[in-house]
Amino acid sequence: MKIAIINGPNLNMLGRREPEIYGNKDFETFIGELRSENPDVEIHYGQSNCEGVLIDLLQKENECADGVILNAGAYTHTSIALLDCIRSLQIPVIEVHISNVHAREEFRRHSMISPACLGVICGFGLDSYRLAMMALKRKVSL
Repeated sequence: MKIAIINGPNLNMLGRREPEIYGNKDFETFIGELRSENPDVEIHYGQSNCEGVLIDLLQKENECADGVILNAGAYTHTSIALLDCIRSLQIPVIEVHISNVHAREEFRRHSMISPACLGVICGFGLDSYRLAMMALKRKVSL
């Protein structure tokens, strides 16, 4: 099984960016843990601060992955282009957020991409990715 994790803008700053919201762990350390916890899954990882690059990554993973865990960062709330891209994929996408976006600023409470995603997981810190991994593994194995 192959699952891609794709992170959007500013998520390369995890561990340093607003630790009271996002925690102290960098994503490279976390992805290592996730790979160790899921030896049955080949985990692809990509991150970009650029919307077009995220679209390119999603389209590439559509050719080789069984599913995608996507944290589109701020593009979640603004990107019709990502919405259209996700709708064009033949694999499931789970939208993930580290913080509870519904408990934050009003503009974070609306997702442009949710209608195209299998589901949304938010508010569990980096465990949001673990929960999404579990959900995708179950969905793909059906």
